[in-house]
This record gives sequence, structure tokens and C-alpha cells, in this order.
Amino acid sequence: MAFTLEVMTSFSQPHIKNYLISTIRSFNIKAVVHQYPSKIICAFQSNHEKLQECLETIGNTLPASCFMTTSKHYDIEGEPDTVPDFTQEYPLGLGLCPSCQKEIFDPASKRYYYPFTHCTHCGGQYAFFEHYPYERANTALSYVKPCSTCEYESRSFGRREKQVLNSCHECAIPVKLLHKDKERYANDAGSFRTMFEVTAKALRDGKSLLIKTTMGYRRFYRADKLEYGSVLMLVNAAKITDYCSLIHEEFNALLSIERPVLHVALKDETMRSTFTTSIDVKYPDDGFSILLGKELTLLGLDYIAYEALEKPCEADFVMEFDLNIQYQSDMRLFINKDIRFMISGERVSFPSRLSFGTKTLSIAHGLVGIKDENGTLFDQIQRFSSTQVYKVNQLETETPSVESSNFHTIAEDEASFMSVIAEHNKFGTKVVGAYFQGEPSFLYYDAKRVIRVVPPHIFSPIGLIEQMGTLREGSDRLIENIKNKLPDMYGLLLELEQSNATLFEATAMILGLEEKSYEGVMKEALKFIGKGGLQIDTKVHDNRFNHVAFLSSIISYKIAGVDSVYLSYSIFESFGDYFSELLNEIKGKTKATDIVLCGEYFAGQSLFSRLQRNLKSTPPLLNVNYPIGKENCVVGGVFL
Repeated sequence: MAFTLEVMTSFSQPHIKNYLISTIRSFNIKAVVHQYPSKIICAFQSNHEKLQECLETIGNTLPASCFMTTSKHYDIEGEPDTVPDFTQEYPLGLGLCPSCQKEIFDPASKRYYYPFTHCTHCGGQYAFFEHYPYERANTALSYVKPCSTCEYESRSFGRREKQVLNSCHECAIPVKLLHKDKERYANDAGSFRTMFEVTAKALRDGKSLLIKTTMGYRRFYRADKLEYGSVLMLVNAAKITDYCSLIHEEFNALLSIERPVLHVALKDETMRSTFTTSIDVKYPDDGFSILLGKELTLLGLDYIAYEALEKPCEADFVMEFDLNIQYQSDMRLFINKDIRFMISGERVSFPSRLSFGTKTLSIAHGLVGIKDENGTLFDQIQRFSSTQVYKVNQLETETPSVESSNFHTIAEDEASFMSVIAEHNKFGTKVVGAYFQGEPSFLYYDAKRVIRVVPPHIFSPIGLIEQMGTLREGSDRLIENIKNKLPDMYGLLLELEQSNATLFEATAMILGLEEKSYEGVMKEALKFIGKGGLQIDTKVHDNRFNHVAFLSSIISYKIAGVDSVYLSYSIFESFGDYFSELLNEIKGKTKATDIVLCGEYFAGQSLFSRLQRNLKSTPPLLNVNYPIGKENCVVGGVFL
């Protein structure tokens, strides 16, 4: 009989599986480890003298994943006959595992306060990756020779076996700190600790700090207000729930190995008055952020703002090193009590592999999907040199990246929709779906091809006032009411007519929001704590979403004195009804068996909760291993 451990996980990336294998190999135990779509199964040699010790080590050191749920164990027939092995096909972009975090705070460790610490199965490896195959010669560390100890680790059983980028204080990557005309260098434990102490004190004193981290450039700062696109890094785990209203799953996700960005509600009144009621937050991930966070907590600071950057910018203090780094956008995660999915971002999802595919080269948003003998590999296009393909599909909005006699353009909504069909292997079945990232679009897969049933209708504010006045009988009175009761609103409409605003930019302007975007309306909706919203006009006219009726409805409520919080909530609730009604109608007419949702706008809590309720009889399918946002297009493009 084989002792069997089963770990439930919905994610197909191999980092948890490989960490398990490395632990098993370190005890030289025969085992079989397989990853399935919903779980990882480990069957162990049951009579091995160190099995109990191995299982305890797994329990103490296995990184928590935001995609892992439960585990169980049982016995099965048979015994494994070999020690399991793993491959390291591509670099990772993860937080540090518990063992590596412990190592950087252990004064006896050769990596004490060393910010480039990671093992084979964690850390920001992608930053140094240049091109395939993934080996040290093809990374920015190709000229940094590892010491004998690091070389030995990479050849030995354990969590650093096969590590491509191993280094320590003995073969360290030096880091320099620039401030005005002064430079200081760190290349050992003492100088590294001093550097992080100095920069933490500078942040405490109101200075800005740019760090070239293994997750890209980050500009840290203290502020009474977050700058647009910034994130609040919560550096004190013990205080997170004092500041934020989190469900259990959100707290666990923040501290998981994937280290996602979450949009959460704040409960601390001081923070609410400073940063508004909801905010993007993250927990420190790589060595630089973790060490800086440690020093900040020693100074009594529990959080710090930062801006993620592709390129360096000016700051009072600059911490950098002389190696080129690659940039990936952070993973943003949606969580409620019933479901979780990735909203956007390259990190964690890419690089990745599907075990199947077609001979179509897919290109979208700087990512590419390339077919080889093992399936389809997805990564940034510059990581590949050449490939042989039958056909090329690229987003219609992009300049062609390659020359091909069989070149085709694809639409973003169709590619996004197809990515969900591919992930759930719904080929050959009938599926309906909605795409929402800008303008609503409704699609149908007839088991062979994707058809736009209700195409997106691009909003244009030109002539908006006249269209509102002639929308229906009596609409001219609305314009008169706007002129008389809300003269500032009328001026705003005149201003809108001269702009190229999108639908949600126009909506945010009409609502009087400071952040004039979809995100601004979504954040305003999160302030609502009641139940049930108003009915906003989301009807279809001539098989298109009627923008004029939608905005007229909002303005009518504004004239009646309805506040922006209630209106914002009502907008998403009404959109939830709009999508579910049309999807069910199309599903009934086409005899489709499944419903798909894709597009970043579906990640609003009020909208998604409404859809969950309305589509309870046919729970919608979403991406599992890829974001529902634009990054999924490269996956769908392989199959169009």
C-alpha cells in the first residue's frame, strides 16, 4: 500500500508540485507525484523510515498558495519504485517561500539580509531571464559565477536543486544606494542590513525611494493620498486585519506565495479618511520588499505606498544594481466567499504551458503563444528567437509583429472568449458569453467558430445633448431641466461633446467623481452598504447597447438628488441584470450548454455578485489559469 497525500488546487502552474517533489527528493523517498486539473496527488513509499519526517517538513515549509484549498490523505494499492523528478522549463515570478524568508532573517545564514535570495521554486526569477532555453547562460547572471557552495546546492537534492540563478553573500550581486552626490555599496550581510536601515528611515522621514527589485522598479513613498496606479504595501502581517476588512480567503491570499494585489475595503477610520474607503493592497513579495518591510516595522510603520514601474524614475534615494531586469505586471486577484479568479497581470500566469494547441502563432499585448512538441508555451514575445508555424493570429489593434503569408487579425473580445472555451475544453459544444472591458459584447460559439451576436458599440460623445433631447417623446424636457436645475451639468455635457471620453469616463464625470474611469465608478459603488439599487436604463436599441439612454437615466436620477454612491452601485447592479437577461435569452435561442464571462470589468464585486445570483442555474465559466482581462487574448488567439 502507498500512503497518498492529495492537495486540492485549481491552478496548473507547477511550482507547488515541484516544491513537493524537491522535499521528497531531499529525503530520497520513492514516490509518484501527478498534477491534475483540480488537485496534486503524491503517492509515497509507505515503509520508508523518514516518511513521517518528510510529511512534517511538507506541512511546515510548503508555501501557501491562493489557489490551494484543502488536503487529505489515504492509502492506495501499489508502491512507487523511483524517486520523483521535475523539470525547470521557465522562470517564476513569485514571492519567497517560507524557508527562504526564514533564511534571510537568520544571522547564521550565508544569505542573511541578502535581497536576491530565492530557491528553485520561488522568487522573482523572471527579472533576469533573457531568452529560452532557461539556463544561466541565457540570463542577466551569465557573467556572475556562483561560488562552490551555490554550485553544490544546485547539484544536490533539496529546494535549490537545478536552481539557475543561485547566489549568496560569497558570490553576491553588489547593490548601490545613491543619494544626491553620495554612493554607498552593499555586498555582505552587515552592509546590506545598514542599507535597508538607512532607506527605511528615509521613508519614515518623508523621502522617496526607488528600488530596482527582482519584481521590477518600485518607487516607495509616504503620502496622505495614493497617487494614481499606486498600491499600499502592508508590511506588518499582524496589523493587516486591524486596517482592512478582509474575509479569511483574502487574508490568506495576501500572504500566499503568489502575492497578488487585492482591492479591499478599509476599516481603520484614520486610513479611510486618508485613502478613501477601498484601496489596492499587497504584502511584500521579493527579498528587497521583504527586507525593507522588516525595517519599516521596526520603525513603527505598518504600511508604505509604492508605484510599480517598467523604467526608473527620479527619487530622493535610489537602490540599484548593475544587471538588466525584465518587467512583468503584477497579478490582481478577485475574491469573494464563493469564487476567486485573476483579473489582470502577467506575473504568475506567464510563462506557462498548455499541453495542447494548434500550429497557430498567437500574438497579443506583447505576449506570444508558440506550439512545440510539448504543447503551447506562452511568454513575452522577445523571449523567443524563431519558430515554424502554419498561421499567425494577431490582435487587430496592433502593428503586425511578424511577416507571414498566412497572417490574420483577430478581435480582442473573440480571443478573450475563446481562451475560456480552450481552458475548459469546451471545443465542439455550444457556448454563449459576454465580454466586458470597455464596451459590452455578446458572443456565441457554435461548436466550430465564434460569432458576435451583439457586437460592441463604441461610445462617442459627439452630439450627445441633441441625442438626449430626441431619445424619446418628452426627452426635450430633460435637457431643459438640466439647464435650469443643473447648469454645471449642462456645461459638463458641452465639454464632453468636445472630448473623446469613453463610456465610463463620461459616467464618472457625470457622477462628479475625482477618478474619471471605470475604476473610479467601481470604487464609488463599493462604498454602498445597503441592499437593492435603482434601475438604470441598460436596454438594447438596434441590437446595440444604448449609451444615450444609459447616461440620460443617470442624469435624471442626479436631478432627483440621488447621490453618486447609490447611483454607482445601481449602475453595476443594472449591468448585472442586463448581461444575465441577454445571456439567458441567447442561450435559449441557441440551445447552448454553457455561459462564459470574460473581460476585466466583470471583476466589480456588485456586478459579479448580481451575475452570480441571476445565473445560478448555469454558473458562468471564467479563466482558471489566466486573467479574465486582456492577457487571456494570447491564449484564445491560438484557437481562432
